[in-house]
Amino acid sequence: MPGGSCLCGGVRYEVNGPLKAMAYCHCVQCRKASGADFATNASVATEDFKLLSGEELLSEFESSPGNFRVFCSGCGSPIMKKITDKPGMIRLRLGCLDFDPGQRPVVQVFVSEKQSWTEIRDDLPQFEKGPPRR
Repeated sequence: MPGGSCLCGGVRYEVNGPLKAMAYCHCVQCRKASGADFATNASVATEDFKLLSGEELLSEFESSPGNFRVFCSGCGSPIMKKITDKPGMIRLRLGCLDFDPGQRPVVQVFVSEKQSWTEIRDDLPQFEKGPPRR
């Protein structure tokens, strides 16, 4: 099954369902959590995510009320974000994928918070904050 792992290899997981709402996020929190000028994230149903190893290595940080960033305490790799208001899904940090998901981001979000040196050079829809809720 397709999956991912952290930098040290202690945390490994598989993804058994579709990735949804794949996005480049330029928000300050994603930038600081990833150490890069933007992060690539996608939603996955919790039932489609299976932790294979490293549960004891996972740590959580509540970056804002109800938003928990989950990372490997051994190497610091960001794994996912859990949102209290959305218990049936997680936001997976795609930098840790070990496979090509066969799809690409569909949107750029929080472009109002992007780094000044970051040049967006694609034609994806851009949103100052998040995309409109449907």
